[in-house]
Amino acid sequence: MASILKAQKKNAAKADPKGKRKADAMDVDDEIAASAPKPKKNKQRVLLLSSRGVTHRMRHLMSDIEALLPHVKKDSKLDSKSQLHLLPELADLNNCNNALYFEARRHEDLYLWAAKTPNGPSIKMHVQNIHTMDELKMTGNCLKGSRGLLSFDKAFEDTEWGKLTKELFTHIFGVPSTARRAKPFIDHILTFSIVDNKIWFRNFQILEKDPLQPNGPPETTLVEIGPRFVLTPIRIFEGAFNGATVYSNPEFVSPAAVRSSIRQEHAKKYNVRKDAEQDSSRRKEQRKRDEDELAVSKVFA
Repeated sequence: MASILKAQKKNAAKADPKGKRKADAMDVDDEIAASAPKPKKNKQRVLLLSSRGVTHRMRHLMSDIEALLPHVKKDSKLDSKSQLHLLPELADLNNCNNALYFEARRHEDLYLWAAKTPNGPSIKMHVQNIHTMDELKMTGNCLKGSRGLLSFDKAFEDTEWGKLTKELFTHIFGVPSTARRAKPFIDHILTFSIVDNKIWFRNFQILEKDPLQPNGPPETTLVEIGPRFVLTPIRIFEGAFNGATVYSNPEFVSPAAVRSSIRQEHAKKYNVRKDAEQDSSRRKEQRKRDEDELAVSKVFA
């Protein structure tokens, strides 16, 4: 019995150092794992809202953008157009760090504010040539909630405002992989191109095979889905919906000024026509001869 106890003590003494070494090795692995930098999570959420007075076309455009971006949180309309300082607070209440605000003017002009909340920057743009998905009726299609690739024109790197706009659009339109409603598929691509100092937006479906030849060789093609619109940058502000002006577009002319000039052109044509009528009547008066004594009106008076 004593010999068995001695043997057990020897085995325990031999096993203890090994166990300690294993525990020490595990502690070192834990320390290395703790000291390693954790990968940063892309936590981007976008607040989407509009002002009062939007038309049906503007509302359908907002619905299309909401369908394209699964990390968007839609909110009710903002009552006052002069209290834009409330938007960062609304974004904070909705746990969003980006904002897209559609501002309607005179029921026909649409402006888009794209901002990084709460510290900025923010961009004010004029939206033109709006064509929604229902209106276009394109043959392209994509899964609702899928993540899309972002394609930016090379011209974005030529100017400082282009670089800033590209970075802001990457945060807003880039769907993070951890978004709650996002699907683990990439089947469409969002393109941003600069032509005539305007940003042209298009949405294409990625097709790996020709639908007319399903058994043919793989060939990647793009089919447009929609929507499509054109953005004209007006100003870039340092803060969120306020702050110092970082960039101002000198070539931008407001649509109200364009309509005013058109009305002035029509008024100018009217004034020219009226002046011509007055000149004609004045010349007729000058051509009239004075009545002499043998005039009919005097002879048979």
